[in-house]
Amino acid sequence: MRKIRYVMRSLLATSLLLSVLTSAFAQVVVQQSAQQQGDSKGQNLSKIERKGRAPLSKEVLKVKLPRPIEAKLDNGLTVLILEDSRFPTVNVQFAINGAGALYEPANMPGLASATAQMLREGTKTRASKQIAEEVDRLGATLGAFSGFGSIQTNVTASGLSDNFDQWFALTTDILMNPTFPAEELAKFKMRLKAQLRQQRSSPDFLANEQFARAVYGNHPASIVAATNESVDALTPEILANWQKTRYAPQNTILGIAGDVKASEIIPKLKQALAGWQKTDAAEVLPQNPTPAAQKKIIVVNRPDSVQTTMAMGNIAIDRRSPDYPAMVVMDNIIGSGGSARLFMKLREEQGLTYGAYSFFTAVKYPGPWRAGGDFRTEVTEQAMTGFLNEINRIRDEKVSADELEENKRSVVASFALSLEQPTQLLSYEITRRIYGFPEDYWETYPARIMAVTADDVQRVARKYLNPESLQIVAVGDASKIKTVLEKFGTVTVYDAEGKQEGAKPSATTNTVTRPGQ
Repeated sequence: MRKIRYVMRSLLATSLLLSVLTSAFAQVVVQQSAQQQGDSKGQNLSKIERKGRAPLSKEVLKVKLPRPIEAKLDNGLTVLILEDSRFPTVNVQFAINGAGALYEPANMPGLASATAQMLREGTKTRASKQIAEEVDRLGATLGAFSGFGSIQTNVTASGLSDNFDQWFALTTDILMNPTFPAEELAKFKMRLKAQLRQQRSSPDFLANEQFARAVYGNHPASIVAATNESVDALTPEILANWQKTRYAPQNTILGIAGDVKASEIIPKLKQALAGWQKTDAAEVLPQNPTPAAQKKIIVVNRPDSVQTTMAMGNIAIDRRSPDYPAMVVMDNIIGSGGSARLFMKLREEQGLTYGAYSFFTAVKYPGPWRAGGDFRTEVTEQAMTGFLNEINRIRDEKVSADELEENKRSVVASFALSLEQPTQLLSYEITRRIYGFPEDYWETYPARIMAVTADDVQRVARKYLNPESLQIVAVGDASKIKTVLEKFGTVTVYDAEGKQEGAKPSATTNTVTRPGQ
């Protein structure tokens, strides 16, 4: 009967979700069709059909987001509960600040990620197989992760509301009582070392590795992967110590969204998490990275490669910067989607690639603006020229009123669509707490986007997109692309192992500065 009830509820939730999505899609299609018909009257449109226009009125979007119910447990844990009974499901997220890879010892890259992934492999009362079987039986999901450069470890879980107590008990067990069994760790290390070998064949990984090194320098975010040495050094004791000292409730936000009642769940949380003791651990960020002052061109040699994978950019802003709204709009114009300038120029007009995009990373410390894509080897020079032309264009020419308006409304439309998802609403609130934004931050976000001017776009482009200080990485056949790229500046060649060709081993070693060092 339990399985039948689970299947029926799942089918109901899926049906409701499909109905909502179908209705929303139909409305967007109708509005876009009407707008496109209006655009075609009296105007000479280009041969390129531009879709994805923002279906918004001329009024600035005004929203009042539901406020989650907040509680503070005795151990310092902040709890945010967003009640939503439309579907019989619940999503849970522990955002544990200070437990991310940014704080790993310099000689132990991968420690935070390994600890997170090993949480499910055994507790004081459950073996790895038992945990997997319980998750499957309850129809739940359960996971933990900590990406390189992250300030956090995230433990997430979801499932049906009628068996919430059971799967949440399993979640708190792996969070508070992991044992990191030696036999499971040995299996994990074998899998991880195989992944390390495999990723060296990926041009995307090689580009990410060298780009992070170039823009971050000696900042901990310059590290994007574990090493064979750091994997070999992992022990149950090291993982347990990281979990004990870094998984601190006073640095954690617990977000819960879905079919729950705060008045009923808060007493359960107090009981379930009573054993998670407050510590003295505090989050201390390393010194901020600084933008590179001189242009650098790096080629990662992949002999016989038929394409060039390119990445270019430099350090820009952190998430709290007042330039954030202008950066969002500027990036939307130049490269964040399929109707942006880079995509339209390099793919639609010149046919150089399947896609060319840009994005920027803004967290508690400044991250890079980055552009890139994959190109046939023989068009590497043309692609490079195309990127530089678009960067210079957005710096030198003010965006037109129509293009600016279209992109601002596109950003606001994407934000508006995201408000239908309770988990996204909860994520917005967690973000607000992490960065100390005011209570009305998200309600006023559309107005701040719509207030961005052409002058603002040009100002941030000139400030953060400087062609003379770009850090440029190209992964491909060095015998074919090195000479081409030398037309744009001095080129340094690395092999797929990350070592500079023709240099001493020490020449490519970064001295990473960690907090407290």
